[in-house]
Amino acid sequence: MPWEPIDESRLQAEIESAELSMEPQALAVWNLIRIRPVKWRLSPWGDLGGGFWVVGVVGQQCIWYNDIEHSFGIIPFSEFGVIGECGCSQLELHQCINQIVEVFRNAGGDIERPRD
Repeated sequence: MPWEPIDESRLQAEIESAELSMEPQALAVWNLIRIRPVKWRLSPWGDLGGGFWVVGVVGQQCIWYNDIEHSFGIIPFSEFGVIGECGCSQLELHQCINQIVEVFRNAGGDIERPRD
């Protein structure tokens, strides 16, 4: 059976499932960086499916869904709408968010309470 890209409704189900397993801090961060899923270019790997879904943006990195490998990852970008490089993180969405939470913690960020 040939590969077919994931549609937005199936992706949304994946996201909702991941949200159920997120700790409160991770969910708070996720709610800050999430975007409505949108396809970004990544040639030539994403050409067949019209790009890959990006579901979050933080700084110059995006959280994307690699529907060829059925996994999420964090990857840099330099132009909005274009994924910078192909990477094979093979993570669950909650694992991506946990990595971002750790970056905030290591930078001395306070996730519990917004700064004034």
